Amino acid sequence: MASKNVDVVVVGNVGIDTNVFFQSGEIDFSVEANFTENIDVLGQAGGYASRGYARLGASTAFIGCVGADFSGDYIKKVFTLEGINTEGFFIDPQGTSRSINFMYRSGKRKNFYDGKSHMHLHAPLEQAKKLFESARLAHFNIPNWARELLPVAKKAGALIACDIQDVVDVEDPYRTDFVRMADYLFFSTANHPDPAPLMHYYLQKNPSLVIISGMGERGCALGTGNSVQYFPPVTLDLPVVDTNGAGDALAVGFLTSHVLEGRSLEESVQRGQISARYKCAQRATSDCMITRDLLDHYQGG
Repeated sequence: MASKNVDVVVVGNVGIDTNVFFQSGEIDFSVEANFTENIDVLGQAGGYASRGYARLGASTAFIGCVGADFSGDYIKKVFTLEGINTEGFFIDPQGTSRSINFMYRSGKRKNFYDGKSHMHLHAPLEQAKKLFESARLAHFNIPNWARELLPVAKKAGALIACDIQDVVDVEDPYRTDFVRMADYLFFSTANHPDPAPLMHYYLQKNPSLVIISGMGERGCALGTGNSVQYFPPVTLDLPVVDTNGAGDALAVGFLTSHVLEGRSLEESVQRGQISARYKCAQRATSDCMITRDLLDHYQGG
């Protein structure tokens, strides 16, 4: 078996997103023109997660697609400068993803994800196999092409973490493969008042799971075995200006702490929450994910 010289391989989407910040409370459809502040950001789940691990000092590789265009070249350049292994990039013939995120002054958001041809793409299996064989952890997001890599990562001996994001239907067949193959599972309760019923359902399907659910301003939940444990939100003296990437930061903070550093589940949940809360204070950027020193500082404070 190959030596594990990579801490984590992130599998997921990356792109250049436009965050549209409304100056008023809502869109005024009674007039033709609305004035907004539009900011481009290297984003999407794979972008936030990869840069988050790198900022915490983890040796990181990425598997995902970009276009043969300016945006794709820019993303690969940024990753290279930050020490993220780019050997797993492949080309989307329809171009680099460009999602649009509506950002309300109240803090809520509405995301319009740019899937392009993601339902029909195929990642390079041999290159992915080499990366997984060298990695301790495989962090999956859920583009359709990623499901083909789940058995490859499992056979390579990497621990598998899957972020199935904002679940609407707990029985959603699209997410079934990711739930079944995961060792660690993350999801958002944005569409549910309580994560416990979803956690119990997933634990019935995969009893060995460790499940972490972000609950936003209500805190976080941890599901293991037959129990669900709730954690209050962390308090940092920082504004909430942009919640994009917060769920990714929660997963990165938890997995770095628990899987890569061997901290307890409870401490790792806290460090994940701190990472997420810090991300909420960073406006329209993935450049400023939390560092190890800052994470230690806020945990100690």
